[in-house]
Amino acid sequence: QVQLVESGGGLVQAGGSLRLSCAASARTFSRRGIGWFRQAPGKEREFVAGIRWSGGTVYYRDSVKGRFTISRDNAKNTVYLQMNSLKPEDTAVYYCAAQPSGRSYSGSDYYQERQYEYWGQGTPVTVSS
Repeated sequence: QVQLVESGGGLVQAGGSLRLSCAASARTFSRRGIGWFRQAPGKEREFVAGIRWSGGTVYYRDSVKGRFTISRDNAKNTVYLQMNSLKPEDTAVYYCAAQPSGRSYSGSDYYQERQYEYWGQGTPVTVSS
């Protein structure tokens, strides 16, 4: 069982920054790919960013490329999402998710919710215009 706890959300003005954290409980955290997803009111949940267990390869949805940065510190069992130049359309509840341990995934797998085994409770981000 893996428990994921997100933090760092809040209210920010457009153009501002936030850093989200996803802290995991499991010893196997370092062998799991991690993804960030978000769900805006009235919309489906969507992929935002993903990172392989080694941290060497990252993935982003097009709308956040150049503004968001995903990183991980396996020694702290934590993944971060640095969000800069925030826009009102970034307003959503942000979730982190963990893939099953020890499996190999293609890059496209990181974009799919069904490839993730554990989910956090989410942290809300509101960007005012």
